[in-house]
Amino acid sequence: MKSLLISLAIVAFVGSPLSAEEKPNLIWIMADDLGYGDLGCYGQKEIATPQLDRMAREGLRFTHFYAGATVCAPSRSVLMTGQHHGHTRVRGNAGQSNAQAQALRPDDTTVAKVLQQAGYRTALIGKWGLGDVGAAASGLPRKQGFDEFFGYLNQVHAHNHFPDFLWRNEEKFPLSNKITAVGENGGGYATDARQFADDLFTDAALKFVADNKSRPFFLYWNMVIPHANNERTRALKNGAHVPDFGPYADKEWPDPDKGQAAMISRLDGYVGRMLAALRDLGLAEKTLVIFTSDNGPHNESNHSLARFNPSGPFTGIKRSLTDGGIRVPFIAWWPRRIAAGNESDHVAYFGDWMATAAELAGGKTPAGCDSISFVPTLEGKPAAQKTHEFLYWEFHEGGFKQAALYQGRWKGIRSGKPDAPIVLYDQQTDVAEKTNVAAQYPEIAAKIGAYLAQARAPSEDWVPIWQTPKKVNK
Repeated sequence: MKSLLISLAIVAFVGSPLSAEEKPNLIWIMADDLGYGDLGCYGQKEIATPQLDRMAREGLRFTHFYAGATVCAPSRSVLMTGQHHGHTRVRGNAGQSNAQAQALRPDDTTVAKVLQQAGYRTALIGKWGLGDVGAAASGLPRKQGFDEFFGYLNQVHAHNHFPDFLWRNEEKFPLSNKITAVGENGGGYATDARQFADDLFTDAALKFVADNKSRPFFLYWNMVIPHANNERTRALKNGAHVPDFGPYADKEWPDPDKGQAAMISRLDGYVGRMLAALRDLGLAEKTLVIFTSDNGPHNESNHSLARFNPSGPFTGIKRSLTDGGIRVPFIAWWPRRIAAGNESDHVAYFGDWMATAAELAGGKTPAGCDSISFVPTLEGKPAAQKTHEFLYWEFHEGGFKQAALYQGRWKGIRSGKPDAPIVLYDQQTDVAEKTNVAAQYPEIAAKIGAYLAQARAPSEDWVPIWQTPKKVNK
């Protein structure tokens, strides 16, 4: 009889929308610069990730999910606004030289605002990157739909895993670490490292869940590992600063490699603690947990990419518009709601979280979004799943570039000038994007080229500056 009731409960979920009383808790957990190939369940051989591998076995593993951008701030902006990279507010990493360009504004509607209005308690723990004190104050988390915030406001500060302070709401929260400051944006590295930021974030995330177990909540938990401490790399040649090397201490590897692996195994343990807590609190069956990364893997800690192959079968890393820079691990976990042990090749991206979260919360997707709910995929109903004709990305560093994925198969990239020929890849036969097939499929290249010409809305903060690649004399 018990198994029959469980089966009926699953059928009821699949067959009818959730009522207001059944609003699920929503937890979005995001690593920073974690590659598609960095987890065991996505092919990693050297780094142990048993908790995330178990999460994938118990949930749904996506194989064709994309970040909002190939670098930090715009990827998070796409996630928060449900608008693709050519429509969202923040389209690049501007830094303190143009802080307002990297801040959300009062008229931006974030997924946190939508969920807050739907009766959710909302919290941001970890790295933000879309607002700061001073000129970028319009984007401060509590002005963008979060009831609580604990973490880093800007990404330079977040480079340091052992900072001397964090932010709690709009107040500085002092830590016992002693640092050597580098620059004026909060960057630096610890000379006396005592409190590891991500340990504190994990404790705060667990506390938020426990404190809000009796009402719907949205937790946006942004780890800063395995991102490098760029300032420490420049000063000490090792940006993988971690409390200990864990199971890699005895490996005959350079310290940056040990640190990189230890960071990933450490974040794996954090996720395991959260899933265990949800079970202990009786919240597992009421909570959708997402795990992903903000973009592709980095090479900034002085560690070996060859050892870990963090991009998996794809070409490129962070800052690339090939899939190594933008395709990310994506695991959805929701016991008795999502069937265990499955994978999905549904093509989706960060912007789809807006429509998904709004549907689950009984809210409404705001106008002007580029967002398609992937609830049907979570429910195991692929025939009901709508899809995007195009997905879009751009990149502003080192000359403007654009990319689009057409029909989930054809990747087109344009760089150099606005009428430059499209470089075209057929992902169906070439997942590594090694062979330009534009000459074989001129009609596909032309269609993508026409789309790229009109895909983005003008932005005073993010004006394309095209640069023709310099010829290399051989």
